[in-house]
Amino acid sequence: MSDDDPGRRLEEVGTDPDPRFTLANERTFLAWVRTGLALSAAGLAAVEFLSSQREAVRLAIGLPLILLGALTAFASHGRWEANERAMRLGHPLPLSRLPRVLALGVGFVAVAAIVLAVAKP
Repeated sequence: MSDDDPGRRLEEVGTDPDPRFTLANERTFLAWVRTGLALSAAGLAAVEFLSSQREAVRLAIGLPLILLGALTAFASHGRWEANERAMRLGHPLPLSRLPRVLALGVGFVAVAAIVLAVAKP
């Protein structure tokens, strides 16, 4: 097996990077997890506490936020591992679609929330 083999355990790949970079990667991972948790909490709050809106409106706003939160949390570990593996091998850090997906998702939910709030009967 080569160092580039994604099936190899992370500890068996390349050499240990500077601990500062590993810790920065871990802080970024934790920030992604916090973002996922915040999105999920915001979605749950929208579903449960927007009592001035119909149930369909609450679900239309809340469920996409919860889904984005779950996606962010699930994707964050893969991003952390890919970055750690690249650092251990001395490769450039891989690009990720996660920031774009998250930004577009939050933007679409925000626009939908505005439309639904203005269209309130």
